[in-house]
Amino acid sequence: MMDYEIIQLEEKTLVGLTARTNNQSPDMYQVIGQLWGRLYGEGVYEAIPCKKTGKVIGLYSDYEDDEKGDYNITTGCEVDCADQIPEGTVIKHIPAGSYAKFVVEGELHEAVGSFWQKLWGMKLDRAFICDFEEYQTKETEHAVIHIYISLR
Repeated sequence: MMDYEIIQLEEKTLVGLTARTNNQSPDMYQVIGQLWGRLYGEGVYEAIPCKKTGKVIGLYSDYEDDEKGDYNITTGCEVDCADQIPEGTVIKHIPAGSYAKFVVEGELHEAVGSFWQKLWGMKLDRAFICDFEEYQTKETEHAVIHIYISLR
């Protein structure tokens, strides 16, 4: 059992790169990894104007049904305005609502992967509208990630 708190979030606007995948796809990790690589390696992160906090976000949205179906993954950051966005990026909205907030710490890939495996086994009344990871640090060895899961 993982500890979490139920919080109410206001709507957030995100600008970033997006792709479609699903958890059973053999190339899921490659699809997600390529998005993160493009965000940093192609200068997309630096080009996004009006960053609200500078923290990067991994957003899961547009679920086909549940964790077994297709979904969109977007890598980017929260912005105050989305008037002029870099070419090739998208605007996504994280809806206001009730979320379960988890705090995950450890080696980045291991901690996040382990979190999702455990979450899929939890009895949580998920909405499957929008879930996201907000990276609090830029470290990979000792990462701190806040993960928000939308609730019904």
